[in-house]
Amino acid sequence: MQLQKSESQHTEFKQSWKDDYLKWVCAFANTNGGVLYVGVDDSGKVCGIPNSKRLCEDIPNKILHTMGLICAVNLHGDEGKDYLQIVVEKYPFPVSYHGKYYKRSGSTTQEVTGFELDKMILGVQGRTWDSVPVPYVRAEDLDETAFKIFKRKALQRHRLSEEDLAVSREDLLQNLHCYENQYLTRAAVLVFHSDPEKWFTCAFIKIAYFENDADILYQDEVHGSLLEQVERSMEIIYTKYMKALISYEGITRRETYFFPPEAFRELLLNAVIHKDYMQPTPIQIQVFRDKINIWNYGSMPPDLTLEDLFKAHRSVPRNPNIANVFFRCGYVEAWGRGYNKIMRLCDESKSKVPVPEVNTGGLSVECPASESYLKLAKELKVDGFVEFAEKVNAKVDEGVNVKVNVKVNVTQQRIISALKENPKTTQSELAQMLGISVVHVNKNMKKLQDAGFIKRIGADKNGHWEVLLTQKR
Repeated sequence: MQLQKSESQHTEFKQSWKDDYLKWVCAFANTNGGVLYVGVDDSGKVCGIPNSKRLCEDIPNKILHTMGLICAVNLHGDEGKDYLQIVVEKYPFPVSYHGKYYKRSGSTTQEVTGFELDKMILGVQGRTWDSVPVPYVRAEDLDETAFKIFKRKALQRHRLSEEDLAVSREDLLQNLHCYENQYLTRAAVLVFHSDPEKWFTCAFIKIAYFENDADILYQDEVHGSLLEQVERSMEIIYTKYMKALISYEGITRRETYFFPPEAFRELLLNAVIHKDYMQPTPIQIQVFRDKINIWNYGSMPPDLTLEDLFKAHRSVPRNPNIANVFFRCGYVEAWGRGYNKIMRLCDESKSKVPVPEVNTGGLSVECPASESYLKLAKELKVDGFVEFAEKVNAKVDEGVNVKVNVKVNVTQQRIISALKENPKTTQSELAQMLGISVVHVNKNMKKLQDAGFIKRIGADKNGHWEVLLTQKR
């Protein structure tokens, strides 16, 4: 007799019985259930099993005594050859066999240890990694800057009202589902703590500029709360790494990036929300002359393909509690629609659609330069990104006519240039102009004031900024 089925994640064939095969029962219970056939060879042909009636009584007792499971063991016979069918249901709690845990992966049974064991236990319990409580962290230990970013964004996007936000820090965190009983969750620590790496190694973003596929010219690491990491990463990438090409339509100045900032922000948010923070690997962003690549560790859901990303699909965030905080403050428009928004933004700016790829245990997304950027670069005779950046920096220094010994970053150079052009420019206007937060504008302007590059004249409301032409000695 030939069974009309083959071995798979839910089906296993064994020619004879050994107690060691109880591991397979454990694995089925911990995964999605399955059937173990005994007396059937690898091809699905019934070869028969001796002592089938005794085994039909012994095996259920062994399963019950070693794992506490109740499984149906059915005896079948054909042409004088008996075989057993052991039916295992998926169990709602983690199942161990002699203190060890097993799961099904394809048609194989594997022991689960370490990070995978933690993930499996949480999954069986219907919980997610970011919902686990972190003891000894209090609401007052969290970063004030992160809360300011959250509140500002939530108000701007009308996700929460001033009344919603005018509550204590503890109540706000409770409303965001960031508590598990009396303890803050991993999501709360990652999103709001100034140093989440105390608990979660490599919970940061690494950015590098590559001259080619092997040579790094310079790099940065962005640490802090996840909210601040997103803000600072966007600022660094779009002021230091991804220089805009400057052109004019009449007297109107235009900045052309090879990939639209808002589309890349969406990719960055996806990486932050879906990253597997159990793995000691940071989010990595590689910037080249004509493309940018972002990679985060974490496999895609098993029922989601790369093609599905560009369609409306059911969102399964790896870290739904982190995703909820980002949604509440307006970073994320709607779950499962991120790539639709990216496609729309790329279409509006005539940019190429990014290319996702499953790579090294995670998702890698390559964002190529747009045709308009390449065309403009050719017209401006820009040989390469680095050379162009050096020209822009030289022009900024020349424009403000400041010879300094103190190193001034690109954001600060742009602030100086803007204030020289309009001394009454406000910090909010600078933030909108530079595409960064008011918090970061304020920090950079304070550094410029301390170094003697700029000076405030008059009151906050009716005053103006003065750009000093020489460095204060």
